[in-house]
Amino acid sequence: MSYHASRRTLLAAAALAAVTAGGAASAARGSRPTPDRPRPVPDDPRPAPDDPRPGDRAPGPEQAARLLGRMSLEEKVGQLFVSRAYGHSATDPDPADAEKNLAQFGVRTAAELVSRYHLGGVIYFAWAQNTRTPHQIAELSNGLQRAAAATGAGVPLLLSTDQEHGIIARIGKPATLLPGAMALGAGRSTDAARRAGRIAGTELASMGIRQDYAPVADVNVNPANPVIGVRSFGSDPRAVAGLVAAQVRGYQGAGVAATAKHFPGHGDTETDSHVGLPVMRHTRAQWEELDEPPFRAAVAAGVDAVMTAHIVFPALDPSQDPATLSHPVVTGILRERLGFRGVVVTDALDMAGVRQKYGDDRVPVLALKAGCDQLLNAPDLALAQRSVLAAVAAGELSEARIEESVLRILELKARRGLFDDPYTSAERVDAATGTAAHLAAADAIAAGTTTLLANPDKLLPLDPGAAPRLLVTGTDPASPSGTTGPPTSVLARELTALGCRASAVAPARAVAAAPGHAAVLVCTYNVPDGESPQRTLVTELLATGVPVVVVAIRNPYDPARLPRCAAELATYSWTDVELRAAARVITGAARPAGRLPVPVPGRYPLGHGLAYG
Repeated sequence: MSYHASRRTLLAAAALAAVTAGGAASAARGSRPTPDRPRPVPDDPRPAPDDPRPGDRAPGPEQAARLLGRMSLEEKVGQLFVSRAYGHSATDPDPADAEKNLAQFGVRTAAELVSRYHLGGVIYFAWAQNTRTPHQIAELSNGLQRAAAATGAGVPLLLSTDQEHGIIARIGKPATLLPGAMALGAGRSTDAARRAGRIAGTELASMGIRQDYAPVADVNVNPANPVIGVRSFGSDPRAVAGLVAAQVRGYQGAGVAATAKHFPGHGDTETDSHVGLPVMRHTRAQWEELDEPPFRAAVAAGVDAVMTAHIVFPALDPSQDPATLSHPVVTGILRERLGFRGVVVTDALDMAGVRQKYGDDRVPVLALKAGCDQLLNAPDLALAQRSVLAAVAAGELSEARIEESVLRILELKARRGLFDDPYTSAERVDAATGTAAHLAAADAIAAGTTTLLANPDKLLPLDPGAAPRLLVTGTDPASPSGTTGPPTSVLARELTALGCRASAVAPARAVAAAPGHAAVLVCTYNVPDGESPQRTLVTELLATGVPVVVVAIRNPYDPARLPRCAAELATYSWTDVELRAAARVITGAARPAGRLPVPVPGRYPLGHGLAYG
């Protein structure tokens, strides 16, 4: 089956869903606990208020004007930038991280970075050594806020990260890891999506992180999409819109700014914008039916921020500029058509998609001219700031334009309580992060997501009372957070805990080891079209005569690229919480409840999912 045929099938299915649904609905301070107004706990069934924190209010015009009046132009420009910083500590990084800071920024510590560049925010990454443990993250956050408080303007930082859950998670155990977007799409529950957002937001806030770059609002109608895939809630724009709005309310109900991404929609691209410049071929009418509804729903839900995509969208702007740099897209559509009044943040400016047409000196200026407010992770921070300042000096950008964005950023910080108290504490971390209630809620949410795709001979559920011997093999991708897995071992362990006798073996040994087992479970991961080692493994295991169960641990498209097996399941992620849910379904401890949130071209339609009779 060709890739193009698969893409057209998904596109048509999504368009039909959109038409049928009628569209989307339009120091010492750092050591003390931060008092919060009582609110429902994350596993409380009562609905949470959208903005429960006492500091969730925008500064009045006079207050904002006074604050701006105390800021130099350099400080105003600094507020526009959100940068990476290396090290687990604001003031005492490991030597290797200090050297990276020195090489890239001319300072040795993250605290010095905040001070020198008057930063408005810092983004946390695992690879930058920012996210080792929840307590360490809280200490880093407090150290960075102290550095910001010591600057001339004294404006607190907006600390952020990409904690989408599922396959994108910067913070791992002992924090709670939740099902990702497509798994939630399979569960079809806006209550579960909101609940997941509240848990995630509560834990992030306890670590001092007040902005999450989630949820993903892209409608994935391309099985070959290399960068979105299971990060999307699915291919039905109406369903995606409802789940996006639910997650926005969940995050922001916990005091954390949600960020709908990647505007105007990255769901039907063939190129990863990290390494190239994708082109979206949708017509304007297709965009309005497929891509717009989730963003419109996010705006209606009061989303604090929207992230732009580094994609060319000729139907929306024929200039061939990336959407991040497009005035017709950012201002004309997002601001004017959708009425968005919050903060527009660029996707990371070190990505190839935004750097191919213009140099690193022009990209920040053009993003501001397009209507963006926050400039995320510029590859050369000093150059980027000099370029913006030079554009103001030359009259290309007015200081009033800079202040317009700074005001939006200040209002966002006020809504998230940062002017009340930006600090956190070890006590808040312990009270909120990885609690028994949150972990139980994650398992309960995951229970509704595992999708049984095929079970022709009623092999499943297996009877754990018979203590069946099971072999688990297949692909073992690295954990998204570095704190869980490997998936074959986790699945074997969970099956054994439920009464089976399961062992994990490497693929090279699986065929020889298969005889004598009641079934072989094969974890597959992004099986390509045509011949591949994963297809060969499944084919050779089928030849042994032992029943084969395929567990697609990332993209649900895998079964269409494999021979038909005794049973096929989709988990949408290989984190422990999803594998525990799969083990319960396999043994009958839970009934399969997930339904495909995307069609699998040539095999299963949108909404497909089997139950036990």
